[in-house]
Amino acid sequence: MRLKDIAKINETNFRNDNFDNILYLDTSSATKGVISNYLEFSSFNDLPSRAKRAVKDKTIVYSTVRPNLEHYAIFDKPQNNIVVSTGFATIDTNINITEPKYIYYFLTQQKITNQLHTIAMLNVSAYPSINPSDLENLDIKLPPLPTQTAIAKTLSLLDDKITLNNKINAELEEMAREIYEWYFVQNKKDDWEIKKLKDVIALQKNGDWGEEQSKGNYTKKVICIRGADINALVGNEYFNAPKRYILTKNTSKILQPNDFIIEISGGSPTQSTGRIAYLPMDLIKGFDTPLICSNFCKAISLKSEDYFYWFYFLWQKLYSVGAFFGYEGKTSGIKNFLFDTFVESYDVIIPPQKILQEFQAIVKPMFDKIVTNRQENFELATLRDWLLPMLMNGQVVIKGGDINECKTISLPIVEVEYQNFKEQIGLAARGDIDEQTIQNIYKAHREKVGERDGQSKNRKRRT
Repeated sequence: MRLKDIAKINETNFRNDNFDNILYLDTSSATKGVISNYLEFSSFNDLPSRAKRAVKDKTIVYSTVRPNLEHYAIFDKPQNNIVVSTGFATIDTNINITEPKYIYYFLTQQKITNQLHTIAMLNVSAYPSINPSDLENLDIKLPPLPTQTAIAKTLSLLDDKITLNNKINAELEEMAREIYEWYFVQNKKDDWEIKKLKDVIALQKNGDWGEEQSKGNYTKKVICIRGADINALVGNEYFNAPKRYILTKNTSKILQPNDFIIEISGGSPTQSTGRIAYLPMDLIKGFDTPLICSNFCKAISLKSEDYFYWFYFLWQKLYSVGAFFGYEGKTSGIKNFLFDTFVESYDVIIPPQKILQEFQAIVKPMFDKIVTNRQENFELATLRDWLLPMLMNGQVVIKGGDINECKTISLPIVEVEYQNFKEQIGLAARGDIDEQTIQNIYKAHREKVGERDGQSKNRKRRT
């Protein structure tokens, strides 16, 4: 059958019900199931012209522009005052014969993304895009409803743990921010030194975009962090920065532990440039390819490690109060942050080293936990994306909630590792998932780890 046989596309438009405020979701604010933020408007008349689609419980939103960017999500009991962009197709499934989350996971398979992106590239519009009919005509093999529910529940376990980690991280960062306010706002002293912001910066690194493929002298493979990846780096979205190739002479641009990445081009009428992300050692160690900025960002290093968390919260505070709007120029319609002008002119109160170190000692354990959770989320997302097609194509078969082992998953379970795995992803105390399902998720995880370790050994042999 086709998707149009079991779902309605763009069924309902948003109505003006005199809400006190309206939350608007643009396509760029939803990536791989994670909604990073809404734009808030005080009245219906203030909404952008593209704010038209209504959503309800279990509505799937799927961006029709550049499907390869994977801007999609599913709503769980959304507020009535949420409206989404017409850049999304809204998909509401027939709950009598479908489990909406099963359809969501079906649509988010890599092969479906590739199929839709191929269609988009053939479109004659100004940019790669699909039509709602392209979604409606997708062929879908629909198993019995209990099997759909079991598959959705299995994959949701991993997504639920990712969501929980993100909530923990947000709470930890908010706690650290309150401690920053106590030290450096509420208890600042008149005798603290005043300097220009540039006086705490040791080094700037401009970005590079390089080439998509290795060619000529463009042979150094890197992960290129764009402005669009900053939310992912701070843990609010799925990290999916592209791999590029730069000139070997530009390796000085490679990012180092404790560098900051700052967006210098982009923004919007309501959002300034200047968003920031940080790169602690443990985060960089999680990548097997060096990181650089794109030429829409720049990296900076500070003169002292003692400045690290103080600078991060200071910069975030400046961003939140709109301090950077007054330091923006425009070229070709794109806003550019006048970074040098800002740091050379902005006065900042520098706390004594002892106070900085005291603050650092308190908040560093919080950020260590945040980094650990982000790394865990990456592993869980990798496992989910690997397990998804196996569940969909029948390599792992679920009948009424029980996963039947398949031949491709046959690694022995080490009891201690298995118990640690259950606790890590929050399954040890849950009674709604049967033990056999958990064991097979674990086996799939161990096989994936084995593949990655094997690839790492092969790389070492080649070098």
